Amino acid sequence: MNAPAPREMREVVITRVLDAPRELVFKAWTDPKMVQQWWGPTGFTNPVCEVDGRLGGHIRIHMRAPTGETHPMKGVFTEFAPPEKIVFTNIALGPNGEPILDGMTTVTFEAQGDKTKVTMSSRATAVVPEAVKHLQGMEMGWSLTLDRLTNFVNGPKTDSR
Repeated sequence: MNAPAPREMREVVITRVLDAPRELVFKAWTDPKMVQQWWGPTGFTNPVCEVDGRLGGHIRIHMRAPTGETHPMKGVFTEFAPPEKIVFTNIALGPNGEPILDGMTTVTFEAQGDKTKVTMSSRATAVVPEAVKHLQGMEMGWSLTLDRLTNFVNGPKTDSR
């Protein structure tokens, strides 16, 4: 009898310093109207964005790629310590609602004067072989997502030249 194949896993840790107060940055992660505006890589939209920002609260987001393909995910907040830390499960779903990636994301918010240091750590395990491609793009996807968050909370800047 053959042993099951090991599941492929990936972890990404990204740190950014945002030019915004910690309370605003925390809210940007936990208020559904705000999350909807920045979640996902460049060009993605979120036609479904439900975030119940509290311990045990659910998160459900359907990211729509510029090509029209939808990438649904769901999860639950397992830690919720405003404005310092959130931890949530993130389960990427396939076309029939079946889990394809099983993940956990931790985000910490550290005040640095009027700026905020955000450290995001996300790890995911491919549940099905087809999901390995998603793991390979995980770092780029989170990096682009955090770029959008940065632009969202920093707001428009004026050129002083």
